[in-house]
Amino acid sequence: MLEAILCSLVSLLPDYLFRRYGQGKRIGHEITLFSMWYELRWGLTIWLMLTISLITVLFYYHPASLTVNSYFRTVTILPQVSGRVSEIHVSNNQIVSAGDRLIELDGLSQRASLDAARAQLVETEVSATIAETDLALAEAGVAQARAALTQSQEELERNETLRDQGSSAVRLTEIERLENLVDQRQAQLQAAELQQQSAQQQIDQVIPAKLESARAQVALAQAELDKTVIVAGIDGQIEQFGLQIGDFISPLARPAGILVPTESGRNRFQAAFSQIAAQVIHTGMVGEMGCMSKPLDIIPMVVTQVQDVIPAGQIRPTDRLADPQDNVRPGSVLTYLEPLYPGEASRVPPGSSCIVMLYTDNHAKLEDETLPIGRKIFLHVVDTIGVVHAAGLRLRMLFMPVQQLVFSGGH
Repeated sequence: MLEAILCSLVSLLPDYLFRRYGQGKRIGHEITLFSMWYELRWGLTIWLMLTISLITVLFYYHPASLTVNSYFRTVTILPQVSGRVSEIHVSNNQIVSAGDRLIELDGLSQRASLDAARAQLVETEVSATIAETDLALAEAGVAQARAALTQSQEELERNETLRDQGSSAVRLTEIERLENLVDQRQAQLQAAELQQQSAQQQIDQVIPAKLESARAQVALAQAELDKTVIVAGIDGQIEQFGLQIGDFISPLARPAGILVPTESGRNRFQAAFSQIAAQVIHTGMVGEMGCMSKPLDIIPMVVTQVQDVIPAGQIRPTDRLADPQDNVRPGSVLTYLEPLYPGEASRVPPGSSCIVMLYTDNHAKLEDETLPIGRKIFLHVVDTIGVVHAAGLRLRMLFMPVQQLVFSGGH
C-alpha cells in the first residue's frame, strides 16, 4: 500500500494535474469512472510499472521474514535407571542450579549390591593379611628344609670320607640311605622354595589384583547407587513437574518433567527467508525486529550467521531413491540474528513469534568515486526505499495488538 501511494505521487498525480489544469478536464464531467482508464492511461500505466518495480526492488534488497523465532532447548528430567520415587526435593516452576538434587529413587537393589561389594573388599583385605602369614610360614619351611638338607649332606660326606679311608665302621647301605635322604631333602627344599615363591606372588600380584577388582566393584556399585539420585545438569527452571512419592519412573517411557535452561534461546533468533534473498543476506547485515510478546517495540538486529545449506535438500538413506518432485516446499535460507545493542531483547521470552526486516547498506560502495553515475543513483534508490520497510514494520506492530485482541477474539 505504501509503495502504491509513493509511486502514485510521481506518476498518477502529475498525469491528473495535467489533465485537470492543462486540458481543463474535470472529475465527474470529462473524467468519470468509465473514462478515467483512457484519460489517465499514461499515469496509470507508469504507476503500475513503478509500483511493481518498487516492490520487487524493495523485497529483494531489503528482505523480510514473518517466521522468526527464538528456539530454545529443553532438558528432559529422566533417571538413568528405573525405580520408584522415594524423595522429591523440588516443585513445579522452581529455579534450580547445576548440581541441585531433584529426585531420589528407593535404590534397594543398588544398596544391596554396594554392601556385597564392600564385604568382598573387606574379605580381600583380610586375605592379604593371611597371605603375609603364609609367606612367613613358607620362609620358615624353606629354612627348615635347608637345615635338614645341610645335615644330611654333612652326614653323607662324613660317611664317604670314612669309606675312602677304608674304615670298616661304614656300610654301603648306610651311604645309599644317606644319598637317598639328601635327594629327598633337596626335593623338600625345592618344594618349600616354590611354596615361598607362590606366597610371594600372592602378595605381589594376586592380592593387589583382587584388591583392585574389589575396589572397582565397590566403585561400580556406588555409581549404580548414585544413579538413583537425579540432579540438575544445568541452571534452569522446572516445568511440567507433577511427580508424587511412590511414582514409578523409567528412562524409556516415564520422564519426570522438563528443565528449561536459563540462557537457552535468549538473545538469539532464527529467521527463515526466501531463497531468492540468498545472494543479498550476509553476516553483519542490520535489520529491525518486532515481536508479538513485546508489542510496540522495535529491536535493532544484526545478522550473525547464515546457514550455508537449505533444509529442503536434506536426505536420509532409505531403501528408496530420492525424487526431487517430493519436495513440496522449496525450503528457506536460515539466518541467525542477535540484538545490535546488548539487552534490547532481554524481555523477549524464548519461543516468541516475531517479524524481521533486513536492510541493504550500500554506503561503502557509494564512496567509490569511480562508480558510474547510473549505478550511484540506483544504489541511492535502494538505500532510500528501505524507509518503506521500516514504516511498514512500525504499522504492523502498531496494529498487532488491535488485530490480536479485537479481530482475533483475544487469541
